[in-house]
Amino acid sequence: MPIRTARPQKGRWWGALVALALTAAAPAADGPGETGLRFEVPGTFVMYNADEGAKAENTAFVLPVAVVPGNTGPARNITVVVDASGLAGVARVSKGSGNNCTGGGWVWTCQYGTLDNDGESMPPFTLHGVDGTQPGDSGTVTYTASADNTASVTGTTRMIVGGPTLYGPEELGKITGVEPGKPVSLTPRFSNPSRFPAQRCIALRITAQGGLVLTDRHRNCSYNPTFTDAWCTFPAKAAPRTAYRTSSPLTFTAVPGELTGTLEYSWSSGPRRPAGLTVRGTGAPLTLTRTPEGGIHDGTGTVTVVETTVQADYAADTGTVRGRVGDTVSVTLGVRGLGPGRPADERGRFEVVPPEGTTVTSIPYTFEDTDGKWACARPKKPGGAFVCDLDSDVLWPGDDGTISVVFRFRIDRQVPGAHGTIRTYNPYDRTPGNDTARIPLEASPAPPYRSAVRPAVLIPAVLAAAAVAAAGVAHRLRRRAVAAPGSSADGERSGS
Repeated sequence: MPIRTARPQKGRWWGALVALALTAAAPAADGPGETGLRFEVPGTFVMYNADEGAKAENTAFVLPVAVVPGNTGPARNITVVVDASGLAGVARVSKGSGNNCTGGGWVWTCQYGTLDNDGESMPPFTLHGVDGTQPGDSGTVTYTASADNTASVTGTTRMIVGGPTLYGPEELGKITGVEPGKPVSLTPRFSNPSRFPAQRCIALRITAQGGLVLTDRHRNCSYNPTFTDAWCTFPAKAAPRTAYRTSSPLTFTAVPGELTGTLEYSWSSGPRRPAGLTVRGTGAPLTLTRTPEGGIHDGTGTVTVVETTVQADYAADTGTVRGRVGDTVSVTLGVRGLGPGRPADERGRFEVVPPEGTTVTSIPYTFEDTDGKWACARPKKPGGAFVCDLDSDVLWPGDDGTISVVFRFRIDRQVPGAHGTIRTYNPYDRTPGNDTARIPLEASPAPPYRSAVRPAVLIPAVLAAAAVAAAGVAHRLRRRAVAAPGSSADGERSGS
């Protein structure tokens, strides 16, 4: 029974939905064709952190409504009425991000339409913080769903003010020279610059991407089965205006063939364990050590970029411009990916300088059933390079990593020894010797018929022929004028 869920606001609210519970459900219908409704709503929900006060805004609270499993009939014209008056003093509400909920004050009404055997989710309102609240302050939201052909159901959610915001370093770090298979260390840090203590447990969330794998197995951490996601809890309390780091660094490795990866971590006070982290560590626990605050005030998520020693070697894939003067010929040019790594992003580019005596008339491509004339950017000045961006949508690598495109060259004249160049670039290529190659020109003379119609020959010939024709016409006109009766020449002869 899929539930179409509204996308939460990006940012710190990814962990706000802390405990999913079936808070209320109508019993399954007894007779065939009958139906019932149920809510699939969080039993508790963290609205905002206490230190945010009136600046806090949260659009992530949604109300999923579904048809009870096993029912065959649709629920028609579903309406959900939400009463948020229990939040007085701990939060304010205003219009939500959807267009199907209306109201004002504390009461909002959402129209869900007719549901058959699925569900629908809507944000009834936007939550706003208020000044003066303390961590743990709470209120209750009540909601009732009704439909034309089924009994109403009611549910409640306890809405909580969270603990203080815990900040990591704001700047983005970079770790370079990582050899695949060799462990690398990183020490997460955080600060609590607020006036509130973090009374409940502190949690650290670590996510590894791009072929990075966490190698620690601390028993106060839970991991996903691939050890790319971890959640660690610490019983220690974070005092106001203090900073901490993990007592030992976290370690990770890069798998073979990967060029880059990212390691992201964030801290929170009093959350619940995320779903999917089912593997419990068995090693020594990870602990916290107090440190100087160090000005950590702004970053709620810290991302470290990792670059490995793996390269993505590109070789220039060239061809020869071969034909007669006046011909337009096709030549396939591009790059061959020799590996061992393949860039997923920042694929780089290749540049083509045509041979002297030729003109590039087009670089055709077909993308999503659309014909295009120029797959690569043309030079701004004569003699410049055509630049083929390998990150563009119209150029895509094959299964072997090769990226190529057809250039259409017109051979304008013979130039002995002429050649163009193709040069490849990508930030992970550490073998420059094969990055550049020649594009030779092998031009044969134009056939005689083509020489006869060259502009330098054809235009003077046409002009000469036109002059001869014009002279012939003038001569014939003069002869006709002389031969015509009553002409001045005849008069002279008759009068003599």
